Amino acid sequence: MIAVLGQLSQWLSQYYSELSLMLMATILVVYGDVINKHVKRVVSSWHFTLRTLAFVLLCAFGYGFMTLYGAPFVLHIIKYLPWHLQGIGFIAAFVLIGALAERRRYI
Repeated sequence: MIAVLGQLSQWLSQYYSELSLMLMATILVVYGDVINKHVKRVVSSWHFTLRTLAFVLLCAFGYGFMTLYGAPFVLHIIKYLPWHLQGIGFIAAFVLIGALAERRRYI
């Protein structure tokens, strides 16, 4: 079994950067509305121009920052797993995010 998991990790290893970026983007898609609702609650009393600016800053810089710096963090977490479990770790993370999305009725 370890040999099979090791082979899976070897096949996926060249795509770890892309997989971590995909995982971070998926997390932001599933939980982005929670962030947006919180920001909306905070800025609801602000002037229209400031609310618009806050939205643009959140989308352009906030989500961009979370994607750029969150993806390497996700990869860093996966790298803590033993070599033969890293590939299945990515697969398990996507399944977990899918289950969480289902729980939030995204699917």
